[in-house]
Amino acid sequence: MYLKLDGHNWRHVWVVSDLHGCYQMLMEALKRRHLNPYEDLLICVGDLIDRGPDSVKCLQLLNEAWFYAVRGNHEQMALDALHNNQFGLWMMNGGNWFAELKGEQQQQAIDLFRRCETLPWIIEINCANGVNVMAHADYPSSHYVWDKPVEKQRILWNRDRLQDLMNGSEEGIGGADHFWFGHTPLRKRYDCQNLHYIDTGAVFGGSLTLAQLQ
Repeated sequence: MYLKLDGHNWRHVWVVSDLHGCYQMLMEALKRRHLNPYEDLLICVGDLIDRGPDSVKCLQLLNEAWFYAVRGNHEQMALDALHNNQFGLWMMNGGNWFAELKGEQQQQAIDLFRRCETLPWIIEINCANGVNVMAHADYPSSHYVWDKPVEKQRILWNRDRLQDLMNGSEEGIGGADHFWFGHTPLRKRYDCQNLHYIDTGAVFGGSLTLAQLQ
């Protein structure tokens, strides 16, 4: 469930919001930031696939040494569909691109989804700005502890904490300096306490948010 990284192994570290197939948008953003694939690291808060134009290319990023990601609810929907041969929920949520692939292309995507099966639910990385924790939607506890058992469904789907924050009735999470989440499309990045919500709706005509940690 957990993966721990040492950010000091890289020159620069960024975290990026939900990609949803927006591969070209990501490449343009990385070009502007002069990402060096041999020295820098990019971590995605999940949802590489669905809705956008290039889900396969975004999945292929998992083969790059400079790219890490946590598991998003869209990756999990895809894995559940492939395991159970029940595609309804995934197709309703943007998985139709997979149904349109033919023969070899579809097999390539299936091979890439095997890589998704190894994705962590939570990444912890120590950077110049302190200890950072990434998860897709939420870390469902008031205090972070490495390897602590937490509810997987809430990591991928929970929006209660964000709604409470926006209503002024929630506090930050203890145990780390920063927490980074995606999942809920917002008009602009939302920061409150030590919590950062960075899904700014790239696939819906918004922007792709990258935050530099070091």
